[in-house]
Amino acid sequence: MLVLKSGEKDSRKIVYIGLGANRGERRKNIEKSLEFLNKTEKIDVISVSPFYDTEPYGYKEQPRFLNGVAKMLTSLKPASLLKELKKIEKEMGRRKGRKWGSRIIDLDILFYNSIIFNDKELIIPHPELHNRWFVLKPMVDIDPNFEHPVLKKTVCQLLEELNGKI
Repeated sequence: MLVLKSGEKDSRKIVYIGLGANRGERRKNIEKSLEFLNKTEKIDVISVSPFYDTEPYGYKEQPRFLNGVAKMLTSLKPASLLKELKKIEKEMGRRKGRKWGSRIIDLDILFYNSIIFNDKELIIPHPELHNRWFVLKPMVDIDPNFEHPVLKKTVCQLLEELNGKI
């Protein structure tokens, strides 16, 4: 639970969302998704990392991505947050397609506070984030000491380990 400067308690959770786009005007698409997030009831974007131009992950025969991470406060439960993210993706024109394929916008829940959550629709923390530079680098930019609740390492440590493998 967060404690505000006034001493009041805030039951909202800190959430980190991965942002990505490789179709159309990538930066504008990400910025538009952030506007949608800020307009969503029970979501407040509090910081956004720099954006990085990156090679596609998985399926390589597609345009380069622009990636970043947003730090938010929300009172939505994980499943409700996922529903809102999917709604934004759909409103922006994302369609179901190839896994790791080209997309106008991609919004992924990376962390939800320090909870571990697993059901058929959603796994938190995101199961592959420790292998993805385009997630770890922006995370380090906005919260280098955030500790992965499963791996028990900071995102900074995870990035250093990944950089050693690249």
